[in-house]
Amino acid sequence: MNILFCGDHNAEDGILIATLSLLKNSGAEELHIYILTMYTQSFHKKFKPFSKHAADYLKSLLVKQNPHSTLKLMDCTGLFVREPLIANMSTHFTPYAMLRLFADEIPQLPNKILYLDADVIIRRSLVSFYEQDLAGFEFAGVLDYWGRFFFHNFHEHKVFDYVNSGVLLLNLPEIRKTKLFTRIRRLLQTRTVLMPDQTALNRYARKKKIAPRRYNEQYKLQSDTVIQHFTTSFRFLPIFHTLTVKPWDVTRVHKVLKLHEYDDILTYYLNVKSNL
Repeated sequence: MNILFCGDHNAEDGILIATLSLLKNSGAEELHIYILTMYTQSFHKKFKPFSKHAADYLKSLLVKQNPHSTLKLMDCTGLFVREPLIANMSTHFTPYAMLRLFADEIPQLPNKILYLDADVIIRRSLVSFYEQDLAGFEFAGVLDYWGRFFFHNFHEHKVFDYVNSGVLLLNLPEIRKTKLFTRIRRLLQTRTVLMPDQTALNRYARKKKIAPRRYNEQYKLQSDTVIQHFTTSFRFLPIFHTLTVKPWDVTRVHKVLKLHEYDDILTYYLNVKSNL
């Protein structure tokens, strides 16, 4: 199974938790993880890339479970410099969120790869999701929990089709064929876009496969959840407000979300973090 993450130094905790949860639910399966990072800065901030030290530790965990598993930390600075998505560098999303849009330009990546945001926890085996047939599709994804109501073609075609970009099973040969990522990068070079990668992905994708909600649960843990994605959500009581709780903020996971489903993983994470 091929897994793709993207991020800077600040994504290390989230990718560690996601990897621990992946290992817990993959048994002896061979895993090949790719982490895209880079050296960059926006107009207001300088970023540190994902560290080799963190990558080496993750690799040791993978190899301990299966000696054939691998992890590659890939510096994409050159790609980003060549095609800077300059119009979206100062949004509240970091430039690293857009690194996945360069996957078609990296020949070392396998044809099928599962992209995961750094704020997900895998709860069950991903085999059935990963092994689905993507022939003729650019990617498989799950509807955005809130965005499906407000964006794209629902009012025109009476069907929900606005996907969340945090869990994407990518068919890179098809993406290269349709030039999906190329067209998105061109847009983001010149126009500031709300939720840059996700909005552009939904605007230009024509061959997307919609997967069940359980593969990217963005609201609240369900009995059949396979991947839980800790996105910013809305709550209506006692008053309307947004709510953001990330997996590495363990205290708030317990106190705010009242969630103890992942205590074994999060306890392991806290012990590792204190000793690194």
